[in-house]
Amino acid sequence: MQILVLDTIHGGAELARALRGSGHQVDEVDVYRGKAGIPVEEALERSYDLVTAPVHLDPAHPLLQRHGPAVSHHEMVGWVIRGRRTPHPFIEITGARGKTTTAHALASLLPGPGILHTSTGTYRYPERERLWKRSITPASLIPAAHEARRIGGWLIAEESLGVTGAGDVAVLTSPEDYPVAAGRKHAITEKCRQLARARIVVLPPGIDLPGRAVAAGDIVSFDGPVCRYAWGGITGTFENPLCILKGYRTPLALAAATACVLGIDPAPLAGFAALPGRMASRREGNLLIVDNANSGTNVETTVEAARYARALAGNGTLTLVIGEEARAICEGFSPEDIARAVSAVGPKATVYVGEGHEAATLDEGLTQARSITPAGSIVLAVKTWR
Repeated sequence: MQILVLDTIHGGAELARALRGSGHQVDEVDVYRGKAGIPVEEALERSYDLVTAPVHLDPAHPLLQRHGPAVSHHEMVGWVIRGRRTPHPFIEITGARGKTTTAHALASLLPGPGILHTSTGTYRYPERERLWKRSITPASLIPAAHEARRIGGWLIAEESLGVTGAGDVAVLTSPEDYPVAAGRKHAITEKCRQLARARIVVLPPGIDLPGRAVAAGDIVSFDGPVCRYAWGGITGTFENPLCILKGYRTPLALAAATACVLGIDPAPLAGFAALPGRMASRREGNLLIVDNANSGTNVETTVEAARYARALAGNGTLTLVIGEEARAICEGFSPEDIARAVSAVGPKATVYVGEGHEAATLDEGLTQARSITPAGSIVLAVKTWR
């Protein structure tokens, strides 16, 4: 087939290489920068059997008007992966927040060799060796799936804005919505449209889907730090202090529910520890640092991190380090939301991070916070890829 791949900077180049490797004739267009592939004007004059575009591309783009409707990058990656031996089990995870924690929690339960692909990096299990760090665009699944096939293992993959539908189970981590595609689409609508292609979907509270969807709440319940689960003959409990944190309770529920669906007892989640950037806490002398700087940081998680810091360190001095380090993140941290978070937390001091502020990075913000906070606590609430 003659295929047109739109957007080379969000995985399109990787997708185009895979399609060429399958024997197709492929043109690429860098729709955002115009630096790679062929020019828009040239692509407008050509004919194609199929066009593929990311879900976040403005549907009013002239190439979509000329050659559309487009197949999403997610669907094309699913097609590529299905054309070869698919890793098993293969779990796809998407959502506005909680993806990384859910993925790591689930990976801690799966036996044997496997590949964990997340925004923190791509890891080989059981060694937990980091192989590389790339984006979580759909096309980044292609090398991760290749490596999983090579070692004969499972694959857990965190994906932005949807799933390919090629997996055994798809997990939605949160129902939050935000505009994409120049404001012409809704993220949750696009995610649900793609989840509908999955064999089975595990859902968080606050959303329902038709078809083979399972609500985590029908499998898992909590009583403080204790999690109870029952599904398909698997029953039991585990206790973990992270269960009292909302930012961990939902990911742990989703991981436990997904494990049950796969026929795996989630009891070992009792030993699951906080991830760096996701409520991990550490002490430096008289100072407690709660690290909540990650790609899913928002008002709610910032308030929760401050509450957690005060629970651990008391109501002494609290310095909040807050902002947005990486503007490439799909769901940003707007100035209005940052102001709301600061107002809700009520810190003794605030260090702002990002464009136009004295601290441009998370590390610079932490350095400033240490200099003004000899004792008490520091909460890191910077939206950034880690």
